Amino acid sequence: MRVVYRVAFSPDGRMLASGNGRITGNVISMESEEHTVRIWDAESGALAHSLEGHMDVVSTVAFSPGGHTLASGSKDNTVRLWDAVTGAHVRTLEGHRGVVRSITFSPDGRTLASGGGLGDYTVRLWDAATGAHLGTLEGYTGSVSSVAFSPDGRTLASGGGSGYNTVRLWDAATGAHFGTLEESTGSVSSVVFSADGRTLAIGSYDNTISLWNSATGARVGTLCGHTGPVFGVAFSPDGRTLASVGGNFSGSDRQADTIRLWDVVAGAQVCTLEGHISVVRSITFSPNGRTLASGGYDDMVCLWDVVTGAQVHTLQGHSDTISSVAFSPDGCTLASGSFDNTISLWDVDTGAHVRKLEGHTGSVSCVAFRPDGRMLASVSSRIRDWGSEDNTVRLWDVETGTHVRTLEGHTGVARSIAFSADGSTIASGSDDGTVLLWIT
Repeated sequence: MRVVYRVAFSPDGRMLASGNGRITGNVISMESEEHTVRIWDAESGALAHSLEGHMDVVSTVAFSPGGHTLASGSKDNTVRLWDAVTGAHVRTLEGHRGVVRSITFSPDGRTLASGGGLGDYTVRLWDAATGAHLGTLEGYTGSVSSVAFSPDGRTLASGGGSGYNTVRLWDAATGAHFGTLEESTGSVSSVVFSADGRTLAIGSYDNTISLWNSATGARVGTLCGHTGPVFGVAFSPDGRTLASVGGNFSGSDRQADTIRLWDVVAGAQVCTLEGHISVVRSITFSPNGRTLASGGYDDMVCLWDVVTGAQVHTLQGHSDTISSVAFSPDGCTLASGSFDNTISLWDVDTGAHVRKLEGHTGSVSCVAFRPDGRMLASVSSRIRDWGSEDNTVRLWDVETGTHVRTLEGHTGVARSIAFSADGSTIASGSDDGTVLLWIT
């Protein structure tokens, strides 16, 4: 079975890169053709380049901010740089002693950071133009699970280590380590910078969120209140509000925790959003940051006023877990996808159920609006009780709710979907090992 591990559009939306490998049973194939990076023309759907050279699964891919360079990381312990236009192999960056789990470019595209996993546990910095090794950031005794640059590109944050409970801060220019942020006893679940880059928020499995000054490495606050692990944190578009979600899983029991909103400047809890009776699975801010939508295992979608913390609407109508929620670009419509095989469209202002989109015969795993908001794409996977599969992409007219067309081609569970920046192309990824491109 071919598996697509990563897909990424180029910044201009004209190219799509995918990295893959082959799994047969529990064995990863060592055939070179199964460990390729592919670049696709997003407009025509044609395969532009098949980039061969990695000797094991391609675990991550990333375009440079300018879109001219593609970086790929692999379980063969290397990072490779490619000319995204010609497909030429530019160079191989060697130094990791274990799988390369994550890669990211600095905002100016001059520096590449790569995080190592089992057998390595380092972060390495590279000159993206020359491939020169700028430095190795060491100190971890466990996998580096995440790396993120600050918005100005000057600071690099990396999460992981023994017990996965530390975040380290590095000077991205010199590689100097200037701070270690220790998350007491809990593993780090998520790390995110504020919009101005001054504050770092860390969600932890010890039920807390900590706020840190990214310049000094000083803890400026600990946000307590969750009664279970914090699964995710997200900043509002203006960076002033932080939302966090948590919960408890005990066997098949999913115990609800609350959604909490925090004032980032004051480091204080603004309000607790109570309404869900099971773990929240999906959360998103509206484009203007005034509304928060959440969906979870209690089959409900909730809309919240970010300013007051009030539950504005409870959107009921689904009969199974809410897997995905997405705002339209103008923020007026919310789409929710569910394990009940349907998609619902809701009026954000009134909470009214506008219409139900039916046609999938399997759980809806992801929904996405086209950038102009006029079309919705959905992707589906297995039917309930893990029976036969749907595996289709469906397109819907948002204004009328009309089913426009069904896109068939995947032979395995379909997991994700994304529009290109100009909305002309859809990319869908599946467990069948393919990325399919569709012209809308």
